[in-house]
This record gives sequence, C-alpha cells and structure tokens, in this order.
Amino acid sequence: MTKTLITIVVGILVLIGGYFLLSGKVLAPSSSADTSQTAPTTPSPSRSRTVTYTPDGFVPSSLTVQKGETVIFINQSGQTMWVASAMHPTHAVYSGTTLSEHCGGPNENVSFDQCTEGVSYSFTFQKSGTWKYHNHNRADNTGTIVVQ
Repeated sequence: MTKTLITIVVGILVLIGGYFLLSGKVLAPSSSADTSQTAPTTPSPSRSRTVTYTPDGFVPSSLTVQKGETVIFINQSGQTMWVASAMHPTHAVYSGTTLSEHCGGPNENVSFDQCTEGVSYSFTFQKSGTWKYHNHNRADNTGTIVVQ
C-alpha cells in the first residue's frame, strides 16, 4: 500500500510540474541584457525651490522659477514670518484680492499670502510675471519671485 501511495504522489507531482512547464507559469530568470521588458514609469513630482527667512531677510532675495513651480519659504530667523504678496498691507498684487477678501475666504488658495504667522509656507506660482513679496510682520524684509 505504501508503494502505491508513493507512486500516486510522484505521478501527481509530475503532472503538476508538467502543467506549469507547458503553460508557461514557471518563469526563467532574466538576464541583465534583456531589454524586452521596461520598468513602469512614474510621473516626476513638480519641482520646488526654497527661500529661507533669516535674521537678515529672505535668502535668496530674488528667485526665478518656472510657471507651476512651488516655492517653500522656511523661517530660520527666530522672529515671526508671514509671507505675503506686495503691497503691504493689502497683499493684493498677485491675486487682485485684498487681505480681507482672500484670507479665510474662497480665494485663499489662489492668493500669494500666508494669511497667518508660521514656520513654513509654500505657494505654487501659476502666473508668469515678477512678483514682489514681504514679511507682513516686518514689511521692510522683501523679496522677488520671477515666474517665467
């Protein structure tokens, strides 16, 4: 009986192995020279640039970016930072809306205005042009973003 059981198990294993061999389910290892398969591509993330707010002001004070790029403002000054579009105190130049219209309102995401103090602020520039900005808490600290 043991001999019969072993023969059946071996027969089943041979059948299963033959099935996988003939159906192509077993993959042969590929060589590094095989170029028939390409790796999937992933979209590249949008670029971002950084402006640091220091005790001496914004560094760099002027930055050129491409339309659609994000600028990240990071406060390393030890003082408060509230990045806002020119002109102080309305912050209306970039979006065409005043501080009271865009902070907390429907235009908040399209205005170049941090709308409150913070450690960092990021903004994606969708309009070409030269955009001046300042620290709302220290209006003499200014900078320029040139969007091409």
